[in-house]
Amino acid sequence: MPAFPKSVQRILELTRDVNSTPKDLVEVIDKDPVVTVKVLKVVNSAYYSLPKQITTIGHAVVYLGFNTIKNLALSIAAIGMLPKDNAAGFDVQQYLLHSLATAGIAKQLALKVDDADPMDCFIAGLLHDFGKVVFAQFMPEEFRKALQLSEEGHSSLHTALQTVIGADHAVVGAMLVEKWRFAPHLIDTIRHQRMDNLKDTDMIACVFAANQISKKLQYGFAGNHKVEELPATVQKRLGGDLEAVIASMGNLDHLFAEAQVFAKL
Repeated sequence: MPAFPKSVQRILELTRDVNSTPKDLVEVIDKDPVVTVKVLKVVNSAYYSLPKQITTIGHAVVYLGFNTIKNLALSIAAIGMLPKDNAAGFDVQQYLLHSLATAGIAKQLALKVDDADPMDCFIAGLLHDFGKVVFAQFMPEEFRKALQLSEEGHSSLHTALQTVIGADHAVVGAMLVEKWRFAPHLIDTIRHQRMDNLKDTDMIACVFAANQISKKLQYGFAGNHKVEELPATVQKRLGGDLEAVIASMGNLDHLFAEAQVFAKL
């Protein structure tokens, strides 16, 4: 797998630095022409309907805000690493929509708890299924079998992957972000997302629930047909079962609309 782009690694560092300023972010993005072009493409899309065309990253930050630009830059990096097609028949575009929607929902859920950073929840939501991309690229036959097994039995893809390959996408995804030198709590969140392997933290609760909400509302599709009910530990942290959490968030279609805009990159 390719290394995570250096410019985006720097953007991630800035997100964790309380003293960083919009000017710092602009300087990093300006040095990466690919990220610059794509950020400006999104800013000037019909989705944002800004009164005039934006031609600089500095103005983009002013109009969209520090956090939106950070999320956008990270999304561009993740999208840039996706293969155009694969021998497993895995729909990368639908996978991307699911990941972006999960990221947006996880970020919103982080506002309901005390000990989860919204930006970190966005990152973990965006990358929680990245192990599937590794399987689709490097073990396509085995991954295809696991996808079929999950669909035929309406079972969890985690279980099907364990049966066919002996490891699931959470394990591989965690190995990948560890290689990219992500923070330990991000690695942990990506590794511990199975019902039988779930850790009890605010961040894991947000990402786990966001994943189930995304599947339930059919915001994209990442090969897993089974929607899991929220375990008691997650319900306690988020204030209710899956239906209650969805109801408490109001209409989420705007988050999916934003995911669709980002996915077009």
